[in-house]
Amino acid sequence: MSEPTPSTTSSTLEYFQPIPERVPSAPKPRYWLHILLLLATCFTTLVMGARMEYNFQHAQPALSVNDDALPFFPANWAFSHPGRLLGGLPFMATLMLFFLAHEMGHYLYCRRYGVYATLPFFIPVPTPIGTMGAVILIRSRIRSRTALFDIGIAGPIAGFVVAFAVLVVSLAWSRPMRSALGPEDYQLGYPLIFQVVHRFLVATGLVHGAAALPLDHVLLHPTAIAAWVGMLATSLNLLPGGQLDGGHIVFSIAPRTHKFVSRMTILILLPMAYFLWMGWMVWAALLWLSSLRHPQVADWPRVSGARMWLAAFALLMLMLTIIPAPTAHSSLREILPPEMVRHVLHQALGRIFHFAH
Repeated sequence: MSEPTPSTTSSTLEYFQPIPERVPSAPKPRYWLHILLLLATCFTTLVMGARMEYNFQHAQPALSVNDDALPFFPANWAFSHPGRLLGGLPFMATLMLFFLAHEMGHYLYCRRYGVYATLPFFIPVPTPIGTMGAVILIRSRIRSRTALFDIGIAGPIAGFVVAFAVLVVSLAWSRPMRSALGPEDYQLGYPLIFQVVHRFLVATGLVHGAAALPLDHVLLHPTAIAAWVGMLATSLNLLPGGQLDGGHIVFSIAPRTHKFVSRMTILILLPMAYFLWMGWMVWAALLWLSSLRHPQVADWPRVSGARMWLAAFALLMLMLTIIPAPTAHSSLREILPPEMVRHVLHQALGRIFHFAH
C-alpha cells in the first residue's frame, strides 16, 4: 500500500497541525524511589564487584561462584574489610555508568520531544552482576516517527560508547588463565567487538604480555566484565522486534513490517535457544508478548536522511555486540530432556503461528 500524499491545496503547517487531545497532567516524580533504587543497586553491584575482584586476584574467572568459602552474595564478607569494597568499586562504577548512559540517552530525547518519561529505575537483584539493569517509563504519547526513532536509538548509542571506551582501556588488564574452566565457571562467549578491539590493540602494540593472549586463554578484569555486560545488554535491546529499542527503530522506519520482523526474530531465537543459549527462549517470549501491540504514532513525516545512516549503524552495533552463546553449556538441548524441549518448542511455534493468523 502506498503512503498517503498530502493535498497540494494544504500548507505544510496545516497538514501537520497536531490533533487536539486531552493531555493528563504529569505525575509528581518520586525522587525518593529513584534514589533508593540507585543506592540499592550500587550496593548489590559493589558486593558482586568485590567478589569479582577477589576471584581475579586469585586467578579465578570473575563470574565464578565456585568457592565454598564465600556465599553467593557475600555482603558481610565485603563489608568486613574496607579494601574489599574498594576492590568492587571499578566494576560497580563502570556498570552503573553504562546503564545510566543508556537510560539517560532515552530520557534526554524524551525531554527534547516533549514526551513525559520518568527518571531511570535501577533494578537491584543479587545476580552474578548485582542487577537486572534499569528502565525508564514513558507516560505520554510519542507524536512522530522521527521522535520514536530518535528516542529508541539514543539509548543504545550512548551505552555502546561507554562500553566501548571501557573495553579499550580494560583489556590491557587481563591476566593469563592458569587452568581449564569447569562448567560452573561461567565460560564466556565473546561478541565480535571484543575480538576486533583485542586484535587491534595487539597489532598496534598497545597491549602485550598476558593481555595479548587469545581471549579464551585470559581472565578478564572486572571492568572488562562490565564492558561485556554492556555489549550484551546493547545487543538484547537492539533485537528488531516488539517494544525493544530495535523494535522501535523498525516501527519508526516501516510500521507495516514491524509485526513480520518481530515474528521472524522470534523464529530465529528459538533454534538459538535450543543449540546455543537457553536465555534466547526468554527473549523470544518477551518479544512475542510485546509484539501484540505497539504505540501508534503519526505516519508522517517519514524517517529519512541522516537517520537512515543511524539505522544502519544500529544494525552494525547489533552485529558487533550480539553473543550467540553468552555462556557455555547453557543450551536447551544440554540442560533439558529432548522430549521436553520438543514439547516446549512445539507449543511456542504453535502460539506464534496462531497469533500470526
